Amino acid sequence: MINFTTRIKSLKRIKQSRYTAVFLIFLFIFTFQFPRLSAQNGIPDSVVTKRTQYIQEMLDKGKPSAKLWWNSWFYGYSIATFGQGAAVLMGDKLKTRQDMALGAITTLIGAAGQLFMPMVPAYSAKKLAMLPGDTPGERTIKLKQAEELFEASSKREKEGRSWKMHAVSDAVNLGSGLVTWLGFKRTIWAGLGNFALNTAITEAQIWTQPTRAIRDYKKYCEKYQSGLAHSPLKLKTSFFVNAYPGGLALRLVF
Repeated sequence: MINFTTRIKSLKRIKQSRYTAVFLIFLFIFTFQFPRLSAQNGIPDSVVTKRTQYIQEMLDKGKPSAKLWWNSWFYGYSIATFGQGAAVLMGDKLKTRQDMALGAITTLIGAAGQLFMPMVPAYSAKKLAMLPGDTPGERTIKLKQAEELFEASSKREKEGRSWKMHAVSDAVNLGSGLVTWLGFKRTIWAGLGNFALNTAITEAQIWTQPTRAIRDYKKYCEKYQSGLAHSPLKLKTSFFVNAYPGGLALRLVF
């Protein structure tokens, strides 16, 4: 009876030792593994600040030309629309009124295009400067948003020079030329002249659009090996604990 009781106590001590060992392993992982993972996956705060300042500087430099381009074409189209609209109301000759009405429609489309496609590089710098960055956490979030604004600025400039813009502009200009020729029953040369004039204006608008953000964003990606979106800031670490008679099994996956 004494030997049996002693054996039971011995088994209990062994079982307790197992639980103690599991606890120590678990504590070891929390104490040493997490700091190591954090150090590997985090970007130093100094680098975060440097990147954000670099983006802010690039956006500040690109802002004046982007804003000037957008304002020039928007207000230019708007003034032309009102001017031609007034000519329609005050004109006496049918031909003049037709030309002015058609011109007002095309310039109105141009002004609307400026509104529906805002020039992101024109306001990105101000938007970035207003974001808070007092704590390391806020600075990390600010860098991520800065890279998103920087990338959006680059994409907007690419879209402004893309074949789609040429295609849309040509479609509107072609329609204007056909209306002049067939709708107003003019000569084909009058229709071609209308198409050529509008094409010259829209092509000038496309080719004068700034492209600084495209070059600056490319340099940034090359300098910092792409953006924050491609940096492994966070690794999902998973723990699995399996219980079985007489012990526990701990598994760490990262």
